[in-house]
Amino acid sequence: MLDETAVRLDDIIAAVKKCGDIILFVNDAERSMVTKAGKANFVTKYDMAIQEALKDEFEKILPQAQFVAEEGDCSKGAGQGYAFIVDPIDGTTNFIKNYKKSCVSAGLARDGQMVLAVVYNPFTGEMYSAQKGGGAFLNGKQIHVSSHPLSEELVAVGTSPYNEELIDDTFDLAKTLHRASYDIRRSGAAALDLCDIAEGRCGLFFELQLSPWDYAAGSLIVTEAGGKVSRMDGSPLTFDKGGSVLAGNPRAYEDYFKLPGHLERK
Repeated sequence: MLDETAVRLDDIIAAVKKCGDIILFVNDAERSMVTKAGKANFVTKYDMAIQEALKDEFEKILPQAQFVAEEGDCSKGAGQGYAFIVDPIDGTTNFIKNYKKSCVSAGLARDGQMVLAVVYNPFTGEMYSAQKGGGAFLNGKQIHVSSHPLSEELVAVGTSPYNEELIDDTFDLAKTLHRASYDIRRSGAAALDLCDIAEGRCGLFFELQLSPWDYAAGSLIVTEAGGKVSRMDGSPLTFDKGGSVLAGNPRAYEDYFKLPGHLERK
């Protein structure tokens, strides 16, 4: 099997930037959408266009890799061997509303472990990247998680909008974390929330239900920046199926489990 060191991170970055910049040339009249199952669950023709463009680019880079992505028939979980795990537009509802909090998220896994990761916000030009064992970077500059306790941090919150049964648990926990921290934030794009952890902008992030393409790339960026990522109960993330995600700097992450109102959820 090919060693992932033969795959250049710069090639992944270039492919993601090329495809992600499609977003910048979309006018409001073109933000067409097709509703999927679930509340506020949308897909636009640009999700599909970027996904297909990324698939073409990644097949050139590593043709034997599986391609796992949010849209269409690519949404099966990653198995053994190599797999690109892709969210063509993380924050599609933001994109539809021109909220400018959307990104392209792409990671390469080997046998269920992330080895390369890129998250690109074309609106800000922020390109996050990481290679297993090689650190995490923003536009080529190394980044690191913060070192403050939870009480001195912002907390990023994801609301799992496609899972209405999680509303009460989500907002009860958000209220607990609001009281335990400086304040809470909600961006609508989990990959960007994870990158905010990696850069030290926020100290903790949680969401009770995400799919692998939402967190695959961001999880490696967090860990390579010195942070911790797991399910809400502290068990390891997997990329063959979704679940809850908890991420943070080591101090804030450990503080979470000391809270009387914390949830332990797979």
